[in-house]
Parts: sequence; C-alpha cells; structure tokens
Amino acid sequence: MMEEMAKVLESDGKGWVTVEVQVKNACNHCDNSESCGTSAVSKAFSPKVQRFSIPSDRQYQAGELLKLGLPESVLLKAAALVYLLPLLGLFFGVAVASFITFMFNLTSGDFVVIPFAIAGALLFWAKGKKMAKRMEDDTQPVIISHLGHSI
Repeated sequence: MMEEMAKVLESDGKGWVTVEVQVKNACNHCDNSESCGTSAVSKAFSPKVQRFSIPSDRQYQAGELLKLGLPESVLLKAAALVYLLPLLGLFFGVAVASFITFMFNLTSGDFVVIPFAIAGALLFWAKGKKMAKRMEDDTQPVIISHLGHSI
C-alpha cells in the first residue's frame, strides 16, 4: 500500500474529511530549493498541493495529520492501461492493415500499415485513458492512522 501524509482542512460532521496532500516530485530536490531545469518547469506547471474529501468514521480537527493509503494495484492497473493498451492498439492496427493489403493485393503496404498502426495506437490510448480515469474516480484513499497535530 502506498502511504502519504495529509493535513486535515475540515471535518463536515457527515462522515467526510477534507484533506490536503503535498505533491512530491520524483527526486525531492525541488523541496530542498536546489535548482535544475526540471524544478523550474515543475514549479511553473504543477500544483503544490492537492485537496480532496475522503470518508471517515471519526471527527478530526483542522491541522491534524493523517496517514492515507492507496493500494499499489490501482496505480499499476492504471499505468498498464495507459502504457500497454496503445502498444496493443499499434499491433492491432498493423494486423488490420496487413489483412487489408493482403485482401486487396496492394504492393505498397507501408502506406496503409503506418496510418492504421498510428490510428490503432491513438484509439486504444484514448480508451485506456478513459478506463484509467474511471478507475481513479472509483478508488478512494483510506485513512490508515491518525498522527495528531504537526509541530
């Protein structure tokens, strides 16, 4: 299970807690004020925090820290959908184009195969992205533990 620290912003009393999670980068140098080209782009285009609501059976005060968890299987499935489905679509497009060139006895098959391969990859990528988004919307992080107030 992937774990992340979150700060409670508010608790509505109806079973939902709004939390804020610091967005981390891969190398952790942006947080240490070290500069590089990637950190400049990261600071310009990515949000610093994410806010969302999660179900809770307890009431928490604003400012308290929680440890949230998300199963790795969800992230792995989403990554497989977004990365592997386009590859499968590429092969599917090549197979369809090869079948068409064989059936119609075309001699210059490359001009048919390449557009079909690209179209198959794009079609499967769009489908994978839609499925990954639906999976992300259906998955909620869970509260693993209550850590108290920050120092």
